[in-house]
Amino acid sequence: MASRTEMISDGAALERAGAATPKIRSRKDGAAVPLDDTDRKLLNLMQGSFPIAPRPYLHVAELGGVGEAEVMSRVERLLEKRIIRQVTPIFDTRALGYSSMLVAAKVDPEHPHRAAQVINEHPGVSHNYLRNHDFNLWFTIATEPDSKLGLDGTLEILARESGAESVRQLPTLKLFKIRMDLEMEGDTKALASAAEVKEPIDLEPQPYDETDIAVIRALQGDMPVIEEPYAPAAAELGMTQERFLDHLAGMQERGLLRRVAAILYHRRAGFSANGMGVWKVPDEQIFELGCRMASFRGISHCYQRPTYADWPYSVFTMAHGRSKEECDAVLDAIAEQTGIHGRATLYSSTEFKKIRLTYFTEDFKNWESKHA
Repeated sequence: MASRTEMISDGAALERAGAATPKIRSRKDGAAVPLDDTDRKLLNLMQGSFPIAPRPYLHVAELGGVGEAEVMSRVERLLEKRIIRQVTPIFDTRALGYSSMLVAAKVDPEHPHRAAQVINEHPGVSHNYLRNHDFNLWFTIATEPDSKLGLDGTLEILARESGAESVRQLPTLKLFKIRMDLEMEGDTKALASAAEVKEPIDLEPQPYDETDIAVIRALQGDMPVIEEPYAPAAAELGMTQERFLDHLAGMQERGLLRRVAAILYHRRAGFSANGMGVWKVPDEQIFELGCRMASFRGISHCYQRPTYADWPYSVFTMAHGRSKEECDAVLDAIAEQTGIHGRATLYSSTEFKKIRLTYFTEDFKNWESKHA
């Protein structure tokens, strides 16, 4: 893979980007559907307070000050209107032993969708965006623990079949934050404010057994909007709901499961812009400042990644906002509070793919059998 990696001048690339990519989406409110205050409150709760409990919608209802039936009715409407993408468990890819990384590819700027289509066929590609850079296609990819190709072999094939001129691997060296919550009630000030600073997240694979795999297979994907949404998966496995929930809680304690939550369509929910702010941080300050950058409410992902001779950006932060200006406000607040002003911001203009990975399926092996 290293032989295909071509380093570029970042400043020159950003200057040339305008002619190579479509206009950045920054329209205020995007493609948003009108929401009332109760919708916004419930969307916040569904993103961060959906419990592992027999009747999770009842818990959300109590926090939101409305009835359980109303919560479910509103969630069904928000699913129908494509504000909520799905209510689903969020398992930890690395804890399950999958190898994953961010990849930047330089593809034909006139027809990037052709390369994106090829790359999107891989079941481990969960996100794929066109961004304003010479390396214009940015995607995340994962391979199974027993993959014969591994990440290197898989990327060699994707680079060849997509016609990518060059591919740059950007693995995670340190994970400071990964939690995609869109602040539906707060304003720009709320997004640009810092919360509690936390320690980086452990990336090491964790042990799991066949029961864990069976639970993942039964529960992953769209959960039904019913009073007891965990019950169908428990019944499928021949387990009581109590035992199923106890096991699920244990998986969360072991780090295999991060949480169960509503995943939103960003633009439909009003967040029409996202900017990947990349920062020049001195090596001796990466740990301290990475933790601080991750604490900002408007930042969903924060990582340390490798630098190169012409790519001095060691810390990556993903900002989300209702406009490009709001994303800039979040990143400007980080610069002001940390004193780090060397940054570039890469905005996405097209979302080619965004899914949650499904684990322990035949899709990965079938792709390798077809392409290897």
